[in-house]
Amino acid sequence: MSATDRIEENPKVMMGKPVIRGTRIPVELVLRKLAEGATFEDLLAAYPRLRREDIQAALGYAADAVAHEETLILPAAGSSQSA
Repeated sequence: MSATDRIEENPKVMMGKPVIRGTRIPVELVLRKLAEGATFEDLLAAYPRLRREDIQAALGYAADAVAHEETLILPAAGSSQSA
């Protein structure tokens, strides 16, 4: 099962932000709670509709988003470098 099976983006739900499918729980919320030190068990207790696979899908979704980012390196302001 992939992240896309458990994550959805619907303009009618949470203004189109990615959420756990069938809920209004944003992926961002799950990631922020984990970053603040919450455990899977903490999240499962706080959000009864959440499943362990949903949390793993949120992490996979974030990893995919970062993997597809483009990085642009710009010269520092005031730099005299020319192309």
